[in-house]
Amino acid sequence: QVQLVESGGGLVQAGGSLRLSCAASGRTFSNDAMGWFRQAPGKEREFVGTISWSGQTTWYGDSVKGRFTISRDRAKNTVYLQMNSLKPEDTAVYYCAGDCSLPYGSSCNHWGQGTQVTVSS
Repeated sequence: QVQLVESGGGLVQAGGSLRLSCAASGRTFSNDAMGWFRQAPGKEREFVGTISWSGQTTWYGDSVKGRFTISRDRAKNTVYLQMNSLKPEDTAVYYCAGDCSLPYGSSCNHWGQGTQVTVSS
């Protein structure tokens, strides 16, 4: 059974940082693009970013560009989302996705259960 498990969410003050992790099991994603998405209450799911299979290329949504960084450890089958300079509007459930189309993850075949990130003002 393929699983993507996010961790690292929580409550942080505006201006702070969090690092999310997404650990995959059940299959390797080392040759697949991975992505991060988020969904705030009452809003549609939003593209955060994607990373190529090699980890050499990343794409980001305009709202997070310059503040968030996606990286991956192919040997650990894990993807990370480093979030800096957090704003209250970053509050959302963050989802990891695997085997995504590039560049903007319009299609992803595997999804995690999500982790809550809350940024207080």
